[in-house]
Amino acid sequence: MATTIADVFKSFPVHIPAHKNLDFDSLHELPDSYAWIQPDSFPTHKHHNSILDSDADSVPLIDLSLPNAATLIGNAFRSWGAFQVINHGVPISLLQSIESSADTLFSLPPSHKLKAARTPDGISGYGLVRISSFFPKRMWSEGFTIVGSPLDHFRQLWPHDYHKHCEIVEEYDREMRSLCGRLMWLGLGELGITRDDMKWAGPDGDFKTSPAATQFNSYPVCPDPDRAMGLGPHTDTSLLTIVYQNNTRGLQVLREGKRWVTVEPVAGGLVVQVGDLLHILTNGLYPSALHQAVVNRTRKRLSVAYVFGPPESAEISPLKKLLGPTQPPLYRPVTWTEYLGKKAEHFNNALSTVRVCAPITGLLDVNDHSRVKVG
Repeated sequence: MATTIADVFKSFPVHIPAHKNLDFDSLHELPDSYAWIQPDSFPTHKHHNSILDSDADSVPLIDLSLPNAATLIGNAFRSWGAFQVINHGVPISLLQSIESSADTLFSLPPSHKLKAARTPDGISGYGLVRISSFFPKRMWSEGFTIVGSPLDHFRQLWPHDYHKHCEIVEEYDREMRSLCGRLMWLGLGELGITRDDMKWAGPDGDFKTSPAATQFNSYPVCPDPDRAMGLGPHTDTSLLTIVYQNNTRGLQVLREGKRWVTVEPVAGGLVVQVGDLLHILTNGLYPSALHQAVVNRTRKRLSVAYVFGPPESAEISPLKKLLGPTQPPLYRPVTWTEYLGKKAEHFNNALSTVRVCAPITGLLDVNDHSRVKVG
């Protein structure tokens, strides 16, 4: 069994046919390979009128400086699996810097970006997102994944000023790790969970040994956005994922298994999403957010996702305080590395492979994504 995240990626290499043309800007018509087939189970996205953006259908916006922020976070985790947060303490200047680094990277010529290409069995580098292999059509996007130090790849991309971009990524990792820890304890505190209940979080509960990944995403201007998709519907394997999106809309979250809700960009805001492992940890009380990204005709969109997980060797299982005679554990213990392997094999059905008990209420598990069709 794979013992590290790197081992998982080596065990499950992603063989995606190479792009015939990575220069999106040169494409004035949508190639057939990018003509997306929408999942049958959910409403087909239309950029202008399929989603009702009323207050009732808005992802919660939470001011982290408010005295009742913890209560608001707990409610948002339960009802949405996602929210936006402001006054989070991450410097706006740092968000602007990380966006600038991503923009600079994706603006490089295609041949130059390929100098830092990710190998099929690798974690870090430039290329398509790993979930691409689960969909019959290509996604109108490109990505760059950073796990650990980006030094070697950044030297290839920016031989003369790679230090600047490395320092930005390192600072971003420190700030995001701190924010993830803060949000984790605020959300879990609403369930009565303390640091004594999660020894793997470290003696200070600071998640210092927790690995994380920073994912740059670029969604170029698209000649036919209603027939294309930037990122197909999926949940993340993480505990939490924090997304910084620039001022262009595109991220959508599935609401109550019925409709896609656009997460409207908020200046300086960060989107927080529950991952599958936090769903397991809370025995399904906090559902992981099924999300996707759409594209548009006039503006390119950038996002930076910080994917935060537990230590590689930590066994994640429903917390004992949340269990009882009428709340049996829904999932067996699993490490992040084992679960990444399940995700690589079963994609959006991965949760069902570690489920040991159906919800006692008989209701459909909100994270049963076996109904997601991708053909």
